[in-house]
Amino acid sequence: MEEISNFPLPDAFLDFLKENGLDPSIYTMRDSTPRYIRIKPDSEAQVPDVEAEIKCKLEKVGWLPGFFSIPPHIQIAGSKAYREGKIYGIDAASGAAVLALDVSWGDHVLDLCAAPGAKLCMLLDLLGSSGSVTGVDVARHRLAACRTMLQKYGLGDRCRLFVADGTTFSLLPLNAHGGLNSCQSVNEDFADAFKEWTPRRPWKERKIASKAMKSIASQLIPGSQEPDLIFYGRHSGVVGLGKSEIFQTACANEALNSGYDKVLVDAECTHDGSVRHIQKFEHWGWKTLQRRVLDSERTDTLTILQAINPFFNID
Repeated sequence: MEEISNFPLPDAFLDFLKENGLDPSIYTMRDSTPRYIRIKPDSEAQVPDVEAEIKCKLEKVGWLPGFFSIPPHIQIAGSKAYREGKIYGIDAASGAAVLALDVSWGDHVLDLCAAPGAKLCMLLDLLGSSGSVTGVDVARHRLAACRTMLQKYGLGDRCRLFVADGTTFSLLPLNAHGGLNSCQSVNEDFADAFKEWTPRRPWKERKIASKAMKSIASQLIPGSQEPDLIFYGRHSGVVGLGKSEIFQTACANEALNSGYDKVLVDAECTHDGSVRHIQKFEHWGWKTLQRRVLDSERTDTLTILQAINPFFNID
């Protein structure tokens, strides 16, 4: 092991590594950690073409279907396959989380920490033309990146995206219940039903829709920040429904029969175990590592954040 004092890591982090018998060089050796990409199922036959374009052999990850590893210096953003939405970068750990969910054909899946969207895309790939995925994230700008990914890769047809707090989100999957739930009675004006989603709706229409959604949602989810629907696909169950149907929440008896089949919660972590994340601080500044990763108050807060108990049926 090299002398710990030779590395520019903060003293508190070096002490943490020493106490746990970890070699700090794993965080500073830039060429040791591979990158991972996933090729869409309908594009796997084009692996030789991708290899020729990026001038690199794709090493298949045997335990993770559709995944390939590449050297860390290889860039895919300029490749034709990336521009055409046939491949995307995703950590193997993220893929493992989706694989562990064991998604089945027709499942309705809730992704409570959806941004920036790689796991969301993989879930939709696995479901194909069945089921649905509802993506939720508390950060609007990060969820907007999810929306961009869905459009680029053509995977948003059966997806909804909500800016919302995952610890309180309680909206049912639309394709699972078919109509109003038994917990409420709403007189809906279907003249105001959702039309097919478009990124270029007139400003006046967006303002009216936003005001109406906030009014409905605040009645259905008292005492919390109402979810904001920022995207929905053609077959996500939204088109043709009124706002009160979309924003109906789960009551006890309803959730048991028409909740989500699977829920994915890849909650924020301390990041000290992520080699690639720690390496980013070489550019961000090592001094910020103490504040953004090692701060004990932040760690305590994360423990509370990670204790999420969504009110849904999970297989």
